[in-house]
Amino acid sequence: MTPFTTLTGIAAPMPLVNIDTDMIIPKQFLKTIARTGLGKNLFDEMRYTPEGKEIPGFVLNQPAYRHAEILVAGDNFGCGSSREHAPWALLDFGIRCVISTSFADIFYNNCFKNGILPVVLPQAAVDHLMDDAKKGANARISVDLAAQTVTASDGTVFGFEIDAFKKHCLMNGLDDIGLTLEKAAAIDSYEARAATLRPWA
Repeated sequence: MTPFTTLTGIAAPMPLVNIDTDMIIPKQFLKTIARTGLGKNLFDEMRYTPEGKEIPGFVLNQPAYRHAEILVAGDNFGCGSSREHAPWALLDFGIRCVISTSFADIFYNNCFKNGILPVVLPQAAVDHLMDDAKKGANARISVDLAAQTVTASDGTVFGFEIDAFKKHCLMNGLDDIGLTLEKAAAIDSYEARAATLRPWA
């Protein structure tokens, strides 16, 4: 998993509330277990017509936001079913950070396991960043995980809270497998000791 330390990039404004996981990646794309290739179907039913043509008005189809790395979204982002494909699709598109006033719990935790930083800020701060994002590619938002800050293009700084363990994992690129591998020496030692004590096992 790619570590997250700092990020300065284009932020796409998505002021809709209750953006659920079926909107993020519709159910017909859940057959794969590969984490790559889902970016083209991110927000599929909002980005494309039933015939597969781009809907020009959708934010990620607009030239200014095609390379967005940050989403500034409405309340309760990631609600609905607990599909891990949702953060997979966001990451494959290039989104490394989502900023909102709140997230669904399972989606929030899945973000950390997949290298995405979900930032919770008060409504006034999200409104400020949403307005900033609407300026397009001319406005870059900066996120500093170590400092726990988000800086708007006008220099306004907003602090955010984050669990220390989740912060450690994200900054060091540790998913569940990575965390286990950190304990590889202790596991090997235990297995060797167990083989000596219980050779029949």
